[in-house]
Amino acid sequence: MLRHGILNPNINSLLSRVRHTNTLVIADRGFPYWPGIETVDISLTDDIPRVLDVLRAIQEVSNFGAAYMAAEFSSVNGPAVEGEFRSALHGIVLNFEPHVELKKRVPSAIGLIRTGDTIQYANIILESA
Repeated sequence: MLRHGILNPNINSLLSRVRHTNTLVIADRGFPYWPGIETVDISLTDDIPRVLDVLRAIQEVSNFGAAYMAAEFSSVNGPAVEGEFRSALHGIVLNFEPHVELKKRVPSAIGLIRTGDTIQYANIILESA
């Protein structure tokens, strides 16, 4: 029985399949369903859990070198929210691109973890180092 780290077996399975330059999506509750992409839905209620909760947990057991978010994130959320995301990514290069372009990256991801986050455009695509 696992006693530390990621306890969710489906998330553990996704993380164990991420290799060099593979990507993993952590999405808010409104992110569309993607047929063909393994999705682990851990949403419980509004904002439980949040994208940042999942990000912090998986950083304990994984190594990511780049992150991608929608450019619209910065324009609809204040500097404090963006600062919280940048802080959580500590050391991971954060790239912003139009939401339409970000979604083009999704089909090649190893999987998607859907959260209950209500922050607009809080979706992150992580690329392994």
